[in-house]
Amino acid sequence: MHWPPRRVWIALVSLAAAAVMVRAGWLEPIVGSIVDQAVRNIITLILCFSGCVSLGLWFVRESGHAAWLKRAAWVGSLAAVVLAAACVRIERVSGDLVPEFAWRWSASPDRLLGPEKSLAEPAATGDAWSETPNDFWRFLGPHGTCSVEQPHLDPDWVSQPPRLIWKRNIGAGWSGFATCGSHAVTLEQRGDEEIVACYAMATGACEWSVAVPARHATVLGGVGPRSTPTVRDGVVYTAGATGWLHAIDGATGKVVWKQHVLRDLGIDEAAHASAVAWGRAGSPLVTADLVIVPGGGPRAEGFVSLVGYDRSTGARRWTAGCEQISYCTPALIRLGGEEAIAIVNEAHVVAYDQTSGQEVWQFDWPGHSNSDASCSQAVPIGNGQVFVSKGYGIGAAVFEMADQTQTQPVKLRRVWHEPANLKTKFTNVVIRDAHAYGLSDGILECVRLADGRRRWKGGRYGQGQVLGVGDFLLVQAESGEVVLVDTTPEKHRERGRLEAIAGQTWNTLCLAGNQLLVRNAEEAACYELPVLPPAVGSLDESVEVKGQQNSP
Repeated sequence: MHWPPRRVWIALVSLAAAAVMVRAGWLEPIVGSIVDQAVRNIITLILCFSGCVSLGLWFVRESGHAAWLKRAAWVGSLAAVVLAAACVRIERVSGDLVPEFAWRWSASPDRLLGPEKSLAEPAATGDAWSETPNDFWRFLGPHGTCSVEQPHLDPDWVSQPPRLIWKRNIGAGWSGFATCGSHAVTLEQRGDEEIVACYAMATGACEWSVAVPARHATVLGGVGPRSTPTVRDGVVYTAGATGWLHAIDGATGKVVWKQHVLRDLGIDEAAHASAVAWGRAGSPLVTADLVIVPGGGPRAEGFVSLVGYDRSTGARRWTAGCEQISYCTPALIRLGGEEAIAIVNEAHVVAYDQTSGQEVWQFDWPGHSNSDASCSQAVPIGNGQVFVSKGYGIGAAVFEMADQTQTQPVKLRRVWHEPANLKTKFTNVVIRDAHAYGLSDGILECVRLADGRRRWKGGRYGQGQVLGVGDFLLVQAESGEVVLVDTTPEKHRERGRLEAIAGQTWNTLCLAGNQLLVRNAEEAACYELPVLPPAVGSLDESVEVKGQQNSP
């Protein structure tokens, strides 16, 4: 018998049909939950592997081919697998778990870069940093809202395309840029050193860098630091992927103080790296007198959710919470007339008092920091309500402070939850005119905040990032391309496209005035975006991008 029997064909056809169902999303009604694209890819791979194994077993064990041919096929297949494993490694994976391969003997791109200017002997003096209204001085912008109102962008990128100011190589990592005046700072990995680097916005030249011996690297998460610096009063505050916390004078690059958060809290570093599998990603929250960052665990005394350090000295002032951290950044949120420090922990969203660290309010938000992790910020939307979203089939929800008279901590109640909408995996949402805009499992989506109803969904950009700019969205696709999109609940409409950088891009956007800073794990660039004349100052609905194909 040289051809497979009916039972083998039935098995192969069944596996192929199951793969089609998975790719088309028909599996979700059967399993009763939302399945994201990464899980679909894994299931499809398993089904294809099962089909190949079934066909191979039939060929070797039951087919009527000559014994020598069966042995040759078996030995050849095994040799091919061993050779591939010996010669090829997975360099990284996409947000949908699609692998990118490299030769085992080739060095990672960050190891090919030399260190920047060494600051073992920092500059004795330097020009003091001057803050400007255009500064993008922290994670998600000056207000921490993933949006800015200025400038008024000109959407006609055909006749007025963005202008490249500079482009350069950069170390690995998913950190974004933060700016102060003419300076831009970020974190990066170069070999076995984690680096805080400052670049001139006008030229892209490195002005100073501060390095520590540390390296975070995983196949699924990639290499390097993943938080964004915070710049306040000329001091740069950074939180590294392995626990280093720095305060650096921007004018000279001199380290004012530094702490290793895990060692300071007595946390087992190896166990923490396993529990928080993709590296510490929370950016520093800087108040008048504190620098607040996520804590972690495990440790003998239990988990720590937040830790506050003295802004001037780096001495620990307080700790708050007893839950494992996620990949989110602490933020000041006003809810029910009271401002508190809110953070998305591993399985809850919790707010703590700024002075004492006592819990003020909280609600359940499921997740595990070594699997279905939380990366998206909790966003206040008015009327005592908080919007949250995440990937891994959880989707979006709104919670509200129903009873503000009860004793603290207050338990917020859920208003609505839509698992199929705004599945933000690595990104955050832009809130505008009672709607939320974000990348839902790689597709741009608009959802009404009142009830979670989807208004539209269109444009496949991968697991990238978004930034609201007035009446527009800047969408950084996972491929590195930047797309300009209208923020309107009516329909998805693209206005312009820019091939900004190449390669996998998970880093957040930075817009200082009309200068757009973008980066990924290998290169960074600065573009000047076209703006409308001051007299216009509003969206010109008559402007269309010629030849642009828009999704319905």
